Amino acid sequence: MTTNNTTMSPEEIDRLARKRAGAKLGWYFHAAVYVIVNLFVFAMSQYAFGNRAWSVFPLLGWGLGLALHGVSVWLIGAGGELRERMVQRERDRLQRDQDRRTGP
Repeated sequence: MTTNNTTMSPEEIDRLARKRAGAKLGWYFHAAVYVIVNLFVFAMSQYAFGNRAWSVFPLLGWGLGLALHGVSVWLIGAGGELRERMVQRERDRLQRDQDRRTGP
């Protein structure tokens, strides 16, 4: 939910919940494909083409992408708590600045 002073309508809550759930499902799918593909690449490197450890490089590169995807879903995604707290802090700061400029 948003941390601003307004309440969300049931439609807004539903839209945000669906967006968050879709983002999380997308990450779960990404993680599942990551595991399956990297198990296949590992098996190929161990059993099909000798014992060269070339499977480590795609594992690390894709792992970084998966980690960044997770950060975007759970920490900074639309409607995420961290993002909403930061937006609220900026709103408060801008309101204080505006109040100071206009004065009593």
